[in-house]
Amino acid sequence: MLFAVVMMAAAVVTSCGPTAGDVETEVAAATREVTFPVGTVLHLQLTSGVASDTSHVEEVVNAELTQPLVMNNQNVVPIGAKVTGIVSEADDSDKVKGRARVSVQFNVLSVGGRQHDMRTSGFSRTASATKSEDATKIGVGAGIGAAVGGILGGGKGAAEGALIGGGAGTGLVLATRGKEVRLASGTQITTRLTMPLTVRVAN
Repeated sequence: MLFAVVMMAAAVVTSCGPTAGDVETEVAAATREVTFPVGTVLHLQLTSGVASDTSHVEEVVNAELTQPLVMNNQNVVPIGAKVTGIVSEADDSDKVKGRARVSVQFNVLSVGGRQHDMRTSGFSRTASATKSEDATKIGVGAGIGAAVGGILGGGKGAAEGALIGGGAGTGLVLATRGKEVRLASGTQITTRLTMPLTVRVAN
């Protein structure tokens, strides 16, 4: 009698459905792992903007793939796959001390409902130089100073006026902030993997 009860209980357990091990086996059979090597290029489009004067280090940055990741002539990670990263550097122009700069790095790829850790090279953008503009400002100041000095004191006055005017032009450069770097949503950028990236995708 006891034996019959045990057998009936075992039958009930078996009929309850697949075990956790069975589910894991089915998932493994339905998916596969693909590893992309170091140096793989990621073509991205920002979906959130960053700027040298408003963004902060470790601020979240969002982007998406504009080209698929391909392995053995097959599209493994599709266009539009979400990529997340952070601002790794954000320096505003800070007047004459240096040019503005902003850098981002991406560390998560989302595909097939899964998030995959990754490491990429930093993408950086530096503001264009303003040396020619600065030289123009100083030159204009010197020219105006020379003209005024010439009117007031002849040749000697013109020379002194040029020095004074040039100094005023330099003051204008020192008092004026340089250009900032702004990467709006929709900006196209590229980066590369610095560590292998393994993703699990459907067969």
